[in-house]
Amino acid sequence: MLKYKAVLFDLDGTINDSGPGIMNSARYALEKMGYPVPGEETLCRFVGPSLIYSFRTFCGMSEEDAQQAVVWYRACYTGGEDYNLTIYDGMVSLFETLRERGALLAVVTSKPQDMAEKILIHFGLRGYFDCVAGRDMENESSQKCQLILRALQELDISPREAVMVGDTRYDIIGAREAGCDSIGVTYGYGTKEELQEQKATYLAGCAREIGACAGLHF
Repeated sequence: MLKYKAVLFDLDGTINDSGPGIMNSARYALEKMGYPVPGEETLCRFVGPSLIYSFRTFCGMSEEDAQQAVVWYRACYTGGEDYNLTIYDGMVSLFETLRERGALLAVVTSKPQDMAEKILIHFGLRGYFDCVAGRDMENESSQKCQLILRALQELDISPREAVMVGDTRYDIIGAREAGCDSIGVTYGYGTKEELQEQKATYLAGCAREIGACAGLHF
């Protein structure tokens, strides 16, 4: 028996390794803005949170500069870097098995809604998901909690009937604020320490372990 009616998945760093495309786009934006380009350790932190937050927090930009940096970032990202990613091993099998067992599936991501849909369609994944809750282009600072609650509303289930799967503290915090359990994946762009610090309900190191945390054995 599955433990949850629905499993919600973060996209970047959880379903796919999109780091190369995101980091290349952030690097391009910083160069265009005349800001110093930090090392890969810092650029990796762009995977997960909103772009405005990332440019302001990791690069010390003002709100105005961050807004312009997002414009340059998107020019690069939508020029082909959005497909510069790989799907993590075992994810498709996990989606198929969860659906066979009757689970509802959703993607909950800080990536803009249209971009998330575009990527899922391109890689043949959109059909596995009952809904996609991405950020509104008019609201650059959409919190993960709000996106999770939107997905739960679309799925017509309560927070206690769902588990959120993600690779960073933002996913775990969002799940807690929304009232959901969480599965922190240790193969993405967060750290095991931050997932433990935020008290993820479970930790998983691969797709099979995600399934086991949700009560699935395959």
